[in-house]
Amino acid sequence: MTPITEVEGRRLALSNLDKVIHPVTGTTKGEVLHYYATVGAAILPHLRDRPVSFLRYPDGPDGQLFFTKNPPPGTPAWVNTAPVPRSEDPGARQVVIEDLASLMWAANLVVEFHTHQWRASSPAVADRLVLDLDPGPPATVVECCRVALHLRERLAADGLQSFAKTSGSKGLHLLVPVEPTPSEEVSAYARRLAVEAEAELPRLVVHRMAKALRPGKVFVDHSQNAAAKTTAAPYTLRARALPAVSAPVTWEEVEGCRSPEDLVLLMDDIAPRLERYGELLAPLFAPERAGSVP
Repeated sequence: MTPITEVEGRRLALSNLDKVIHPVTGTTKGEVLHYYATVGAAILPHLRDRPVSFLRYPDGPDGQLFFTKNPPPGTPAWVNTAPVPRSEDPGARQVVIEDLASLMWAANLVVEFHTHQWRASSPAVADRLVLDLDPGPPATVVECCRVALHLRERLAADGLQSFAKTSGSKGLHLLVPVEPTPSEEVSAYARRLAVEAEAELPRLVVHRMAKALRPGKVFVDHSQNAAAKTTAAPYTLRARALPAVSAPVTWEEVEGCRSPEDLVLLMDDIAPRLERYGELLAPLFAPERAGSVP
């Protein structure tokens, strides 16, 4: 029988709780749901008022993975959605996770959470800039940290504060709170930063996606600032063999990174880190921290 639980007055059917999702650690779906229930207060502010896309991996990372923007079949009527028109579907809508009940419903589908850099209340007007630092082997997150420190100083020169999180995969994300700015302007600025970084660190950075250019370098992916693009949300689990999380890190951790293992943060690491550091990305929600995009 499928267990029924109540979350904030909503009845949820939670299925296959003993199913192993992350094979290396034997992490079950029930443990994944417990993780999201535990960190709900941290992840929800990053999801509220932001249309989400899901990367679903119900049979684990070795099973079928599929990316969906549309509300999945069977989405309860009480789960909020917002209009996100697309050229091929002007009436398209996407889920908006506003509360713990919605979060647990989505987590039961076994998903990565991906969000835009803008809010549903202000489509295509970004309040965040993101730079995705993706290492081309044999480069690792160690090289990403070197690039992140360079970009932190470059952003600071323009009056912008940056905050780091692991991608939950191989790299690092930089998040920058900005005053509400059209996405196309944020995209253009982010691209300039990536091009400048390549010019200043030509042996370490590449700003183009072409695989032939990337071995041993860090690709500074600026494209995720486009209005149509999304990025893995803070605190989301990733579809990996290990239950790795896209987790905030301190700049001291970035500066001290000497091995890829230094910045591998797993599901069980997050609650203790929240207790130790608090919410490292809280400044993203402080209007006075948002800077003007040059």
